[in-house]
Amino acid sequence: MSRSSFNRSKITALASCAGLALTLSGCMGTANIPSASAPITQSEAQQGAEYHPQLLSEFGGRMTGPQANYVEQVGQNIAVESGLANARESFTVSLLDSSVNNAFAIPGGYVYTTRQLVSLMNNEAELAAVLGHEVGHVAARHAQRRQANAQRNSILGAGAAILSGILLGNNPLGQQLGQAALQTSQLLTLRFSRSQELEADALGIRYLDTAGYDPRAMSTVLRSLALQNQLDAQLQGRGDAKLPEWASTHPDPASRVQTALERAQGLGEGITNRDTFLTRIDGLTYGDSPSQGVIEGQSFIHPDLRLRFTAPDGYYMVNSTRAVAINGQTGQAQFTLAQYGGNLENYVASVFRSLGGDQQALTPASIQRTTVNGLPAAYGTARVNNGQSQVDVVVFAYEFSNDRAYHFQAIAPAGRAGVFSPLFNSMRRITQAEADNIIPRVLDVVTVQPGDTVQRLASRMAYDTGQIERFRVLNGLVGDEQLRAGQKVKIVVRGR
Repeated sequence: MSRSSFNRSKITALASCAGLALTLSGCMGTANIPSASAPITQSEAQQGAEYHPQLLSEFGGRMTGPQANYVEQVGQNIAVESGLANARESFTVSLLDSSVNNAFAIPGGYVYTTRQLVSLMNNEAELAAVLGHEVGHVAARHAQRRQANAQRNSILGAGAAILSGILLGNNPLGQQLGQAALQTSQLLTLRFSRSQELEADALGIRYLDTAGYDPRAMSTVLRSLALQNQLDAQLQGRGDAKLPEWASTHPDPASRVQTALERAQGLGEGITNRDTFLTRIDGLTYGDSPSQGVIEGQSFIHPDLRLRFTAPDGYYMVNSTRAVAINGQTGQAQFTLAQYGGNLENYVASVFRSLGGDQQALTPASIQRTTVNGLPAAYGTARVNNGQSQVDVVVFAYEFSNDRAYHFQAIAPAGRAGVFSPLFNSMRRITQAEADNIIPRVLDVVTVQPGDTVQRLASRMAYDTGQIERFRVLNGLVGDEQLRAGQKVKIVVRGR
C-alpha cells in the first residue's frame, strides 16, 4: 500500500486485461483470428492519453532506468507486429512498480507489465509473449466489444479481498459493500470471454512468430504462472492451487499451457534471448517495495507510515498500491485509509456510509473508543441481512496524528467477527530503527558454477521458508530438471 492518497479510479471500462495470472487462463476451444488489425484511431489515442497517468498511479508508478527502457524496447517491437501502427513510437510501454503478477493494455497503444511479472519470466521471448497477448486484446477491440455488453468485473490485484459474493450474496446492499471495498482496488476492468482470451493468446503467438521469437514462449510463461499460483497457495496455507472463488475472475492458467503449446507447433523455432534478458533484469526489485509496505510472514510492515500489524492464523495477505487485503475462509478484511478530520467517531461513521452507498444506509449499532498499543482507536459493527443469512461488517480505525488515520474494514458471518480481534489488536507504531531495518529484495542473476546444485543456490534465497520451491519456480525448472554449469539463473537476495 503506497503512501499516496486513495483516489478513485476513472478507468472503469478501458483496461484490456488485468491480473495476468488470472486472465491468461482457462481459454480452451477455437477462435477466428483476424489476419489484420485496424489502425489506432484518433479517438482511441485520445482515450489512452487521458487514462494513462491514472493507470500509472493505480499501479505504483512507471519505473525508469535501463530495465524499464529494455522492457519498453521489447514491447514496442512486438506491438508493431499487430498492425495497429507501423511505428514503434506509436506505442507507450510501461514497466510498473508493482509486486503483483499483472499485465494489461488500453486502446491507443498503451501497454503495461509489472516488475513482478517480469521477474517471473526467464527469457525475452516470454516478455514479448505477455506483451503480445495484451496487444492482441487491443487489436481485436475486446474491451470495446465487452463494454457494449456491459459485462463488468472487479478484481483487487492478484487476488485481494472482495467483500461480497459468497458472504453477502447478490442482494443490493451486498453489491454496494463489494463495490465500496473495491474503490481501493488497482483496477476496475472488463471480464473477457474464453473465446476472447484464446483469440488474444493466438494473436500473441502469431506476433512472436513474425517477430522471430520462439512461439513456444507463450506456453512456458503460462506454465510459470501456473506454478507460481500453486506455490502461492502452498505458502499461504491454502489447500487449493488457485485463488478462492470469491477472489478469482478466471480459471487457473495451468489449463492454458497445452493449448498454447499446440498452437506453436509447426511454427519456426525462433530465438529466446535468455542470457540477454536475464542480464538486463539483474537487480530488479522483487516482491514488496518498502515505499508500499512489505509483507513478512504474517505481518505487514510499512516503514514510511511507521506501522505494523499481523494477520490472524489461517489468513493470508495481499499488498497492493491502494490497500492491503487480509483473506480467509471465515471472512475478509482490508486495511486502507480515508479523509480524516480529527474525530475518530466521525471517521468510522463516514466509512460505514461509504460502504453502504447511496441506496441504503449502513449504520453501526454503536461506535466505541479504545486504545490499542498506545494508539487512540474507535470501532463499530453493523449487522446486515443478505436475504438468507446475516453478516457483520466491522470498521476499526486508529489515529496516528491529528490529520492521519487508518482503518480496517472487515466482514464475517454474523457473530464471528471476533476472528479479526487479533488483527485489530496487533496494530502498533514501529520505531525508526525497525523502519530502517526493512531492506527490499532484489533479483541477483548468477552463473551456475561446476558443482552448483539447486539446493546450494536456493539456500541463498532471502526467505525463511520454501527456498527450493521458490528457486525452482522463479527459474522455470519443472519435474526433476537440474542446473548445468554456465547457465544463468535468478536468486532473490536482500538489496543494499
